[in-house]
Amino acid sequence: MGPTSALETLRKGLITPEEIRRLAEEKGYTIVAHNYQIPELQQIADYIGDSLQLARLVTTIPSQKILFLGVDFMAEMMKVLNPERKIIVPVRHSTCPMANSLEVKDVIEAKQKYNAPFVVYVNSRTEVKAYADVVCTSANAVDVVNKLDSDTVLFGPDKNLASYVAEKTGKKIIPIPGETGYCYVHNYVKEDEIRFLISKYPDAKVMVHPEVPSNIRKLADFVGSTSQMEKYPTTTDAKEFIVVTEVGMLSKLENLYPDRKFIPVSSMVCYNMKKNTLKNTYLALLEEKYEVLVDEDIARKARRAVEKMLELTR
Repeated sequence: MGPTSALETLRKGLITPEEIRRLAEEKGYTIVAHNYQIPELQQIADYIGDSLQLARLVTTIPSQKILFLGVDFMAEMMKVLNPERKIIVPVRHSTCPMANSLEVKDVIEAKQKYNAPFVVYVNSRTEVKAYADVVCTSANAVDVVNKLDSDTVLFGPDKNLASYVAEKTGKKIIPIPGETGYCYVHNYVKEDEIRFLISKYPDAKVMVHPEVPSNIRKLADFVGSTSQMEKYPTTTDAKEFIVVTEVGMLSKLENLYPDRKFIPVSSMVCYNMKKNTLKNTYLALLEEKYEVLVDEDIARKARRAVEKMLELTR
């Protein structure tokens, strides 16, 4: 597409999912999107998944140019595991407050104080991962901590996932940075809201993400990551599911299981995930920006922590 026709598309507001797919193919980009992206962006993606799932998947595909739709720490994780690929994002500052809540100085201080291994949730900054003993995901956090030869473990940045891991492992889990480390989307969900949905849909199974507080987890039929939520409907005859995670997850579940009903928690919206739109995605492809770059030394150290996770969970 020449510059004139591209500008005409923008001027007339003709940016459709089909137009973005056409431009991606013309430019040679594979599009990967996180589960929490808006439905229109999930529609144009070649692959949809959680952050580490996608970062690892990209290592297996031939494309050397990736357009990623998510938030910044996820894009950096993809670059860490795929340093030779060009990775672009539509928005520079689509970020994660939880990831930003934990800084390197917090990790250094905690390690000096407790002399314990540090497990870092993949939802963290790349420089923090570089100081971790091992990375984990919400799907394998319990398994990773169980495999460590220590009864005391530092865990960050999510205090709610830390408490879930403590419940499941029986180990002493010290959350860092502590009370300020959480996902606002999951932390502030109201118990009354979930109980209302349960009363409205009495036959529905309740599946919740482990980033929610313990009082919400106690209401669940199933606790699991987004990748685990994808599989849960195959294990039950239930036709209705209350989905206690970011509302973007419903689009993927509805596509996977068109015969089931998925009920959202309307308050659970990540506004940073929603910064990606059809328009800025089109512009990112047109101008091939913004490219994700990670310091090589930091990337090498972070990669080591990811490799430790793979070693423990294989």
